[in-house]
Order: sequence, then structure tokens, then C-alpha cells
Amino acid sequence: MGHHNTSTRVQKHIGDPTEGLVDEVSYEVLEEIFQDIQGDLRFDHELNGCLNCGICTATCPAAHYYDFSPREIVQLLWTENLEGIYDAMQEKIWSCAQCYTCAARCPFGNSPGGLIMLMRETAIKHGMESAKAVLRPFSRVMLKLISTGNQLSPDMINPDHFADWGPNICKIDAPLKLLRQAIPMPTLNTIKTAWETNLKTSVELYTIWEDTGVLDQLETIDENLFDVIVDIMEEKRDDWDDYLEELEEEG
Repeated sequence: MGHHNTSTRVQKHIGDPTEGLVDEVSYEVLEEIFQDIQGDLRFDHELNGCLNCGICTATCPAAHYYDFSPREIVQLLWTENLEGIYDAMQEKIWSCAQCYTCAARCPFGNSPGGLIMLMRETAIKHGMESAKAVLRPFSRVMLKLISTGNQLSPDMINPDHFADWGPNICKIDAPLKLLRQAIPMPTLNTIKTAWETNLKTSVELYTIWEDTGVLDQLETIDENLFDVIVDIMEEKRDDWDDYLEELEEEG
């Protein structure tokens, strides 16, 4: 009698892409990382199979400029190559521009961009150095949003600060302030008004970050920034509570 084919798409070991890293990573950790990715509700929706046709990579803008291949990412996840997945999370997943051209072209209906988003979120959850390095420049954006309510107002855009816009920067010389004022809605079009943060809105934004786990992720990536934001928001919550108490007394 012939033997049944016992082959599997799961590749237990292909080379050792983690060799030479500063910290050795145990198989248990690699497995936990993959389970976090695979356990997400979006995983089965984003990964349906792979013909290894390469259409995703051929149409990927990032693949033309970086050592990056959406097909490689899909194959690593499809074959459950734990070491390869971990290796890709150290650098390659951060090359994706999230344009989702890959998802639009894949004959299997895969979304490499969506899978990469799951891998990025997992990298943040596990406090990987790659995530810390990539997100470090965005730390001040979160601080600005939570403390002032905005990061950039239109009247901050000028030829001196945005010379890299080239000839198009001349367009900002139009009477934008006058045009915005003509729009029948609050536009918050200046530094002064854009940075006047509504206390209730600020507290609500902080509560959303708190309840959705954003702050937990921030603590993993940048503990100092986490402490600063918590201090700012504890003060704002106290101010909001005082305001509500005043309303009750007046009522």
C-alpha cells in the first residue's frame, strides 16, 4: 500500500535569520509573537492562501526602492516560518507604505498590507526595538495632540518652513485665511484658535486612548512620554471634575 502524503505547508525551520541578533529569541517567544498575529480577528480575512505569483511585489511601490517584498511577508505567514516572521519584523515591515495596491491586485484576495499592519501592532505590543526606532519621531505628535488639541495649523505653512514643496509652495500665498473665513463653519484656521483645546474634548480623547489600549502600547514604546501624558491628563481630569462640581453648585 502506498504511503499517505504527510507534507505540510508549515515550515518549522528555514535557515536562521535571527542569528547574530543582540538578544537570542527562544522558540516560545517566536511562537507567542506569531500567535498574537494569527489570533487577531483580521488575520483570516487578510490571508486566504498564496500562489506565490508575485503580483503583489511587482505592483508594490515600496518594493522598487527598499529590500521589501509583500510576497515574502505572505509566504512567511502562510508557512508559519516563525524565525522569518521575527526577522521581517525587525526592519522590512516598516518599509510598507500601506497603499494596499497589493490587496487590490492579489488573485487570492490577500491583503499583505493588512497583514503587515498586524505585524506592526504586534511589534509594538512586544516592545521591539524596531518599533521604538520607527515611532520615536511621532512621540511629540501625541504629546502635542493631547496637550494642545492640534499638531499643525494652516497658517504655520509658509515657504520658509516647507521649501521642499518646490514650486507648489507658491499656492499658499493665496488669501487662504479670507477663503477659510468664507466657509460657513468653524475652521480653526490660525495658531491661536487651532491650539485652544476644549477641556471636555481633551479628556474624552485621553479616555479613548486609555480604553483602547493606546496608552498601554505607548508605555511599552516610550515610558517617559507615557509618564508626561499621564501627568498632563490627570491635571486636566481634575480641572474637568472641578468644572462639573461648579456647575452642580450653580444649578
